[in-house]
Amino acid sequence: MLAFIWMLLIGLIVGALAKLIMPGKDPGGIFVTMLLGIAGALAAGFIGRVLGLYASGQGAGFIMSTLGAILLLGLYRLITRRHVTAETRVGPGGRRAA
Repeated sequence: MLAFIWMLLIGLIVGALAKLIMPGKDPGGIFVTMLLGIAGALAAGFIGRVLGLYASGQGAGFIMSTLGAILLLGLYRLITRRHVTAETRVGPGGRRAA
């Protein structure tokens, strides 16, 4: 139980650090920031194992977790920017906006 709470706390710190490094308008509050940090750590651990930086079962460090969270935040912004741009070009009823 204590390990789970520790993971949430580190995820919150890593997610907040990623949002601090990449400022901008992002939805979500504390829970989304926590999930971003935890997912960043998982992504960094997976990429590290593929590149041979980590052994099987070894977790990513703080810096790599932050880089993973920045990568995920950048991908999220890239996907949502394209989606919003495509929606704003088409007006109601499927007609192109002027």
